[in-house]
Order: sequence, then structure tokens, then C-alpha cells
Amino acid sequence: MRFEELDLAEPVLRAVVACGYTEPTPIQGSTIPEILDGRDLLGAAQTGTGKTAAFALPILDDLDYVGGRGHMVLVLTPTRELAQQVSASFRTYGRYLSVDVATLVGGEGFGKQLQAISRGSQVVVATPGRLLDHLQRGNVRFPELRTLVLDEADRMLDMGFIHDVRRIVRRLPRKRQALLFSATLGPEVEGLARDILHDPVRVGVKPEYQTVDQVDQVLHPVEASHKRRLMLHLLSSDGWDQVLIFARTRRGAETLAMVLRNRGVKVEQIHGDRSQKERNAALSAFKEGRVPVLVATDVASRGLDIRGISHVVNFDMPSNPEEYVHRIGRTARAGASGHAATLVTLEDWATVREIERAIGLEIPRQVVPEFEPPWREPVSSGPRDWDGKGIKVVYSAFGSAKK
Repeated sequence: MRFEELDLAEPVLRAVVACGYTEPTPIQGSTIPEILDGRDLLGAAQTGTGKTAAFALPILDDLDYVGGRGHMVLVLTPTRELAQQVSASFRTYGRYLSVDVATLVGGEGFGKQLQAISRGSQVVVATPGRLLDHLQRGNVRFPELRTLVLDEADRMLDMGFIHDVRRIVRRLPRKRQALLFSATLGPEVEGLARDILHDPVRVGVKPEYQTVDQVDQVLHPVEASHKRRLMLHLLSSDGWDQVLIFARTRRGAETLAMVLRNRGVKVEQIHGDRSQKERNAALSAFKEGRVPVLVATDVASRGLDIRGISHVVNFDMPSNPEEYVHRIGRTARAGASGHAATLVTLEDWATVREIERAIGLEIPRQVVPEFEPPWREPVSSGPRDWDGKGIKVVYSAFGSAKK
């Protein structure tokens, strides 16, 4: 299938062609016709499958048809960065339409957001907490709403936004199209879908944890107490020009950034405790090359799209294969090559094997001589992962891990 076969409005199709796209992804090919037909939709799709275009393109097609002003589209996202990315996508795909997009997120003042609302922006992209603030203050209403989108619904629920989302939905017209996208469809997501969707069509894309071929992946075994020194050693290597480092927690990101800064590294950080102004300033400095290192948490990193990143480092092990693929996908953008390094402690090997099974690849091990740990990679002799509680453990040399 080609985009020309999807019956999109000419200005929307022209924008797609200008972006260099010719064939829709599986989620786009399955979803766009259903949304164009006016159906409510429950989509199972992860980040990286092209789901933003899957809902943005048919929504823009509808806006081209109806014209006019007023808040006709509401997109709810779990994080500020994802909201900004979705807004940017609407502007890109709507470049040949007279479509105004307002982005309402926390960490920013209300002034510019009120100006955007007052213009009658057809598309409003918001995080639940900030939108609820505007609704409670009477700043925004949605009498002309045509389409509601809940993007990454499972993440919104994980972050505790379920009650805010339900409060928002109660304030919206009942007669409107509703689209819900989620990487996983657990009981809470299914319950939310039943409440807001009417006779939805279900569209799913089976998760494929594929990593980009251009990403050179490596694991660095290390004692937990030596991780920061190893990180400094790696940053001093040749070719480490623009480095994105992932930490598990806000405190961990702050501490690592402080340690690097004290050792003379120019570094910025983004996490949930920083204001939107601080995040934007950090991202600008990193994108423009004024700061070569950025430390981020997973929540804050959602929606990051920065070209030119030479290395991604998992300072802390991601919790699952999806996060691993998402993290290392921040490098090797737009066909470029890139490198992904993961610091692995003794406790991380069960997760390593889960990731390797999911991506269908054994990631090369590389011991940095100065930081070689006193242990070897554990391999469980039974069906359960080793846990240090009496399960017999067999040790293999690095570089020959058994799967």
C-alpha cells in the first residue's frame, strides 16, 4: 500500500510526500482508513511504530474538510516532551493547512498558553494535569470537539493520571470520535477504553523489539560502586562527541550530572523535577552542541528526537526490552550510525537475557580492563532466573554468554 491509496486530502498527502514518506507503516495502514470512516478506535502500538502519524493524518484530513476555528481536537499525552513532539507532528503534517496547534503542559507559565487557547486553536495537545488546571480555571472549553485522542494510555495510568483523565473526559461532549493508543492493553486500559470508546475497532501491531542495524551495541560489566568512574573513562574516549546518558531516577540523574560536572564535563540534565523552561534550555544546549552530555530519565526522555547523538549510554539498566529499544533508538537517527553502551552490574543479568531474547540478538560483552569486576556472568542452570537464594549458578566468561 502507498499513501496515495489512503484517500487523504491533497494538502495532507502533499505534506507526507514532503517528509519523504511513500508507504504507511502497518499501524498507519490499518488505522487511517478506520479513523477516516469515523470509527472509535483502540490501538495497540508502541513508540516507534508511526502511531502519531496514524492519528494525526486522518485528523488533519477531517479538519481540512470542516474548516473553521475552535478546539476541535484534543490529544492527551503522559509527558511534556511527548506533547511537544505530537504538536510538532501536527504542524509538520498540517503545513499546507491553516491549522493552529496549542500545547498545554506543566512547568510553563500560563501566559503563552492562554494566548494560544484564545486564538481558537483547532488542535490542543496537553498533559492531563495542566489541562485540568485550565479547565478548572475556566480558560478552555470544548463544545466543538470532534476528536479525542489518548496517546500512550498505559503510561498515563502508570504515572497516576487515571483520575485526571476521567475528570477531563466528563467535561467533554459525549458525541465525538475517540481514539486510544497504548503499548499494552491491561485491565485498567481496557476499563478506560470501555468508558470512553463507543463500539471501537481494535487495531494491533505485534511488538517487534527490533533495533536499528546502524546502532553498535555493547555491554560493559562493572561493579556497581565503579559505574561513575567507568562513565568518566568512557566519556574521555575518542569519538564520544554527543552523548545521551539514561539514569533510572531523578535523584540518580542529578547525582550523576553533579559528579560529571565536578570532574570538568559540560553536562545538562532533564527529569521530572525540572521546569519546562529548564528542560527546554538543557535540550537546546545539547542540540546545539554547547553541552556534549545530557543525562535524562525515561519519563523525561519520551519524545526526544535529536539528530547527531553519537552515543547512548544506559548508566542504569532499563527495566524491560521496550525501554531498551526506545533508549538506544535515540542514536543512529535518519540513517546515521551510532553506538549504545550499557553498564551491567551483577544484579542486571536477568534483565540482559530478557532484552536479548526480545531483540533476537546476543549483545557483545566488552570488559574495560581497569574496571574488570571480580565476578563472571551468571547463567542459571534451571528454568528460573538466578536470584542468589540457593539456586545453583554456573559462571561463563564474558563474551561467551549462553542464551
